[in-house]
Amino acid sequence: MIRILSLLFGTLLFSLGIVLTIKANIGYAPWEVFHVGFALSVKISIGLASIIAGIVVVAFVTACGEKIGIGTLTSMVVTGVFIDLIIMLNIIPLAENIIVSIAMLVSGLFIISVGSYFYISSAFGAGPRDNLMVVLNRLTKLPVGVCRSLVEFFVTLVGWFLGGMVGAGTLISAIGIGICIQIVFAIFRFDAASVEHESIKQTYESLTSIFSG
Repeated sequence: MIRILSLLFGTLLFSLGIVLTIKANIGYAPWEVFHVGFALSVKISIGLASIIAGIVVVAFVTACGEKIGIGTLTSMVVTGVFIDLIIMLNIIPLAENIIVSIAMLVSGLFIISVGSYFYISSAFGAGPRDNLMVVLNRLTKLPVGVCRSLVEFFVTLVGWFLGGMVGAGTLISAIGIGICIQIVFAIFRFDAASVEHESIKQTYESLTSIFSG
């Protein structure tokens, strides 16, 4: 139960952080450039665009033999729902000057990092983007960091052509998210590499064992 709450709380924080970076209004983070551009092009919500993109990524990594967990599916669906809900409630105003913009952007990156801690520590499976990075690393033999950079460059480029906002915030997000994650994980003394994620099958077998016993 605690792990499920950790997963959901982490997903909520992740979504809140994403909305903060969008409302900072100085350029979206790479994936948000794509999600917003896609949403504008087909006239759907940003959250739904995020879910559709997640479905495509999960389908691809599954076809490539990567295991997914309930955390993967939760990240894919619930994050999109939370993003739309937070935007609909209009609890975060649009930044109107550069100082507020930078403060909101940096706050959003730290909130995303804290959300990542709770989400990853639940050990219910890596998110779609992380799985995609692993698959590309396996297929191309390129370093993981290079694979991640290539993916983020590609989605930023496509999102920009579709109308997503690219600006100083895009560069700050691309560089800053890694720094924020390192700081947050150090504070919590958390080693993400030591987490052994459960596949959907393992979670099902674990639940079956609990209820049958």
